[in-house]
Amino acid sequence: MQGRAFKFGDSISTDHIVPGRLAHLRSNLPELAKHVLEDADPTFASRVKPGDFVVGGNNFGLGSSREHAPLVIKMSGVSAVLAKSVARIFFRNAINRGLPVLLCDTDKIDDGDTLDVDMAAGTVTDVTKNITLTFTPIPPAMLKILDEGGLIPYIQKHGDFDI
Repeated sequence: MQGRAFKFGDSISTDHIVPGRLAHLRSNLPELAKHVLEDADPTFASRVKPGDFVVGGNNFGLGSSREHAPLVIKMSGVSAVLAKSVARIFFRNAINRGLPVLLCDTDKIDDGDTLDVDMAAGTVTDVTKNITLTFTPIPPAMLKILDEGGLIPYIQKHGDFDI
């Protein structure tokens, strides 16, 4: 996976990702995705391109269990979220929706850097700076879910969750 980094700080909440004032759009996900992360960066949705990355600091995705949060990030074209740490419920919701969440030290990544992620090798190469970072390996069961595009596609294909 290769794309640009969109860098956010610490404690980006699910309300930053999907503002509560837009809850009425939950049944219109394409419209909701037009507002993804607008409270953290009002220009994000208009600038993100397929393959780009959301890069957070500590405690990304904290707050309420809005399963729409990782879904609209994925719908915007983002190929993965990289962060130093994430809220557990956000992590599970992201995996279930087919959005990889990679835990690594994001301090050296700057907004706009070009990143290359190798899931098999467990590396993130910042092409702009010519540095390579490693991320915490994703458990094999979760990799299988991600490979199918999420938990529902996995179950639809395999008929069960027997990993």
